[in-house]
Amino acid sequence: MLNTVNRLMARLFSSAFLLTASGYTLAEGGERSTINMPIGVTPISQDVYGLHMDIFWWCVGIGVVVFGVMFYSMIVHRKANGAKAANFHDSLALEVTWTILPFVILIIMAIPATKSLINLYDTSESEVDVVVTGYQWYWGYEYLDQDVSFFSRLSTPQEQIRNEAPKGENYLLEVDEPLVIPINKKIRFLVTSNDVIHAWWVPDFAVKRDAIPGYINESWAKVEKPGLYRGVCAELCGKDHGFMPIVVKAVPEAEYETWLADRREQAQKIKELAKKTFTLEELMAQGEQVYGQACLACHGANGEGGVGKAIAGSPIATGDIAAHLDIVVNGSSVNPAMAAFKDTLSEVDTAAVITYQRNAFGNNTGELVQPIDILKFKQGK
Repeated sequence: MLNTVNRLMARLFSSAFLLTASGYTLAEGGERSTINMPIGVTPISQDVYGLHMDIFWWCVGIGVVVFGVMFYSMIVHRKANGAKAANFHDSLALEVTWTILPFVILIIMAIPATKSLINLYDTSESEVDVVVTGYQWYWGYEYLDQDVSFFSRLSTPQEQIRNEAPKGENYLLEVDEPLVIPINKKIRFLVTSNDVIHAWWVPDFAVKRDAIPGYINESWAKVEKPGLYRGVCAELCGKDHGFMPIVVKAVPEAEYETWLADRREQAQKIKELAKKTFTLEELMAQGEQVYGQACLACHGANGEGGVGKAIAGSPIATGDIAAHLDIVVNGSSVNPAMAAFKDTLSEVDTAAVITYQRNAFGNNTGELVQPIDILKFKQGK
């Protein structure tokens, strides 16, 4: 009996040690641990990781003491050794001890945890402010006071999603436009939603905030190492919940300022393009790209429909242009899954995708929509 219990205890503790050690090693090394949280690349993420490991080892120590006393009592004071059970009603000293001791331990744990929580929620003195808005199913980013905003959508090829091609290294974690931030600057994230509840989660930053319509939740990060950091929506937000990844690109400040200037220049060019008259070929080429980003997931690669209605032969896509503009710009009041694109697509992209829908998939109406038409429609002219 004694040998059996000893072997069992040895296996239990050796397995626990190897599991903990391997997780700790992977977290410290270049590979991400599959059994432990990441250390991260921000002071707060490293603080959270340190708190996590401290509390973990406290729990391990408590477990060793409790189970050690329990196994010692079962082995040394077993009936086979002639031990006789003590007969007493209660022990005031013992009851006071096991009441006060856990209370003291919790207080000791609460002190560093409270410090970390206060630091986690301190978004004051930020140097860059970014509004993060969740949409079904992508993210919008706006840099306050910088006149820069854009949308970040999944860019994993549809062939991989449909299992027609091998999966890439970052399957379902790729976007067309990453969020770009400077390193060594305090970045404040103002997280909200345009439709349903989402959650913006980047593990390497120790940032996870719910995106709730009508509310703004704050968080912050100060990234110390350049690189690409990936995350996902962590709130079940609909059928394509798994298709709205987050990619943050942290770069040196000089590179960030150059990128910011380029984005402002691009925004100005888009405004100027809204006044340009495009050919059918130009609109079709641009519209095909926009369709692949914004429409394909619901309406099908060939306009055959799926979650959304078919574009091929659609009475909307082949009928009155005003009705077509209205449903793309303002969405559908009957079917909430058909979102409004007035804020998420530029006039150029809206004109291009509507032209594409009216002339692709066998529709062939020959009708064009120009960016100025979209601008006038939005203005009610």
